[in-house]
Amino acid sequence: MSNSLLLKKIVPFFFTIFLLSCSSREKIVYYQNIDSLPSKQNTNSFEIKIQPDDLLMIIVSAEESESAIPFNLKTYNVTNTKQLDLVVGQQSLQLYLVDASGTIEFPVLGKLKVSGYTRSEVLKMFQEKISKYISKPIINLRITNFKFSVQGEVNLPGTYQVISERITLIEALTMAKDLTIYGKRNNILLIREIDGVKSYNRVDITKADFINSPFYYLAQNDVIYVEPNKNKINGAAVGPNTGVIISITSLLITLITLIITSTK
Repeated sequence: MSNSLLLKKIVPFFFTIFLLSCSSREKIVYYQNIDSLPSKQNTNSFEIKIQPDDLLMIIVSAEESESAIPFNLKTYNVTNTKQLDLVVGQQSLQLYLVDASGTIEFPVLGKLKVSGYTRSEVLKMFQEKISKYISKPIINLRITNFKFSVQGEVNLPGTYQVISERITLIEALTMAKDLTIYGKRNNILLIREIDGVKSYNRVDITKADFINSPFYYLAQNDVIYVEPNKNKINGAAVGPNTGVIISITSLLITLITLIITSTK
């Protein structure tokens, strides 16, 4: 066999391996069809719903500040100072934990159902009820334990707690330092629980259409899982046998070299 003929057989073999190892643009680039979507879209209608285990900070104020006092219970965080051997109380505002039945116990008003309602709906309910006691009340409500988790092929997996109640899937992935090159961008799993019912949803961030989906904005306690692509899975399978593969490859290269040398 001539050297040129042998090279004609070897080169296509390695070229094919190279092509198979390359990822196509369609699997890597985000928002590929974004130009086909309307250039302006209204997102102001999005609001998360309050759920059991949410921790709510609710502050009531009014023009006559004294009239709002009964609606703002105070609590104290007690700490022990070792040097002075004294107990010090630091005043803080009352937080309300939404129980398993979706209710909170609120001063004066008693037990209130808040789970399943949006923040605007709960604020409206408080406004109507408290207006019976004080004039023009101002109610501030915030979820203080909004969090989500990111797992799988991202650079910084973990659970993230944020002060905002309006965060997108892309912002969450950015907080996790984006997907690794091995992350499957067209099949991201988003696990969501609402009123005790779990749903499992797939999101393709290579297509901009997901911007209009119910999963563009996150809900409390969402879990995002980025599964590995075939290259990572195959690499994991090859990993334990790397030494064997290197030995076989070295042997093949040696044989090819001997064949080329003997034909000269």
